[in-house]
Amino acid sequence: MKAYIDRHRDDYGVEPICRVLQMAPSCYWRHAARQRNPQLRSERAQRDEGLKADIQRVWHANWQVYGADKVWLQMNREGIRVARCTVERLMRAMGLQGARRGKTVRTTTPDTSVPCPLDHVNRHFHASRPNELWVSDFTYVSTWQGWLYVAFVVDVYARRIVGWRVSRSMHTDFVLDVLEQALYDRQPAAHALTHHSDRGSQYVSIRYTERLDQAGIQPSVGSRGDSYDNALAVHAAEFGAPLVESGIRDAVFAAQLDSRQTGFGFFEDGDDLFFAKTGLAHAGSLAVMLTNSWYT
Repeated sequence: MKAYIDRHRDDYGVEPICRVLQMAPSCYWRHAARQRNPQLRSERAQRDEGLKADIQRVWHANWQVYGADKVWLQMNREGIRVARCTVERLMRAMGLQGARRGKTVRTTTPDTSVPCPLDHVNRHFHASRPNELWVSDFTYVSTWQGWLYVAFVVDVYARRIVGWRVSRSMHTDFVLDVLEQALYDRQPAAHALTHHSDRGSQYVSIRYTERLDQAGIQPSVGSRGDSYDNALAVHAAEFGAPLVESGIRDAVFAAQLDSRQTGFGFFEDGDDLFFAKTGLAHAGSLAVMLTNSWYT
């Protein structure tokens, strides 16, 4: 209402407008005085103006992907003492928000027409040596150009991601490439490794199970609709995907507009998306390295 009075006060006068709006004129005159002299505003309002500048700076400095939690933590690291609820309130007022995962995407689609391997893990995610048990899963990442899918293969003993891939589709080739990378990198002995996954159609497909059999790997599949049966891989995927999202969503796809500004180049091969290192760290590899460093 005060903004309305500001626009029409010269045409109709303040008191007549306040009479129609059933608003005390003193309320508007107090607002007008504060507009002329900001020192008359409350201490909270004056502090909010300073905090808004800091919030805007931190948000832009981090590729505009930080939400209220991360902005609040960064400001406190810089010695700016502020409550989290204050950061959330001011970001909402300024229309700022962090990167979100968006709507739910279904990544596990069981194929009931093919036989399914047994569950040889039974939620016991323990291994006594490397290349004894691998777990696999993939998740999704929202970007400016649509959905990307990120797949991982994790060595349970080493607690390391030994294979990973980013793709625009959920085809069998997508997860098969991840398996091939893990096989090339680790060279597991035949008939000494168990591969565990969920019941997604990609993992129980003929091509995938044939490749496991060719490499002498025992397949293992969890029960339907129970994330605990593949909890270790789910944890790796859900932990790694936000890192890929933060590094790729804005930095890499902004590079499509001007790769010289960010130092990233990229190229496409069929339906898969690869990122080539030209000046900065590889965004996807960086996410995997961070996941391997923090994932225990």
